Amino acid sequence: MTDSHNADIQRIGTTRRFSDAVIHNGCVYIVEVPSNLDGDIVAQTQNVLASMDRLLTNAGSSPAHLLQVTIYLRDMVDYDGMNTVWDQWVPDGTAPVRACIQAILAKPEYRVEMVLTAAQIRSTPN
Repeated sequence: MTDSHNADIQRIGTTRRFSDAVIHNGCVYIVEVPSNLDGDIVAQTQNVLASMDRLLTNAGSSPAHLLQVTIYLRDMVDYDGMNTVWDQWVPDGTAPVRACIQAILAKPEYRVEMVLTAAQIRSTPN
């Protein structure tokens, strides 16, 4: 039996606990944490954004189509370091609405976690 409520929701990289990306009504939703847990804020931000780049591409979007981003930092002392990488990643003139919050993250080694919504610019195969 097909669940009609989920028929228009596409999930990418789905596990029991989470999906790498979810697409619904032309919007892409992604949450990402770093995989290089021994890296400083610059290295972890580069790692997260490289992963986001791949996920956005796979979901039919790009950094130029970001709508909203929430950035969680373990410590606000990392704000400037994170922004040096962020500013290079987001194309000029396409900055999304954005919040940056200090938070206790799921693993003490995480320095950054990002949650984003982007517009889908092309469909992905099912």
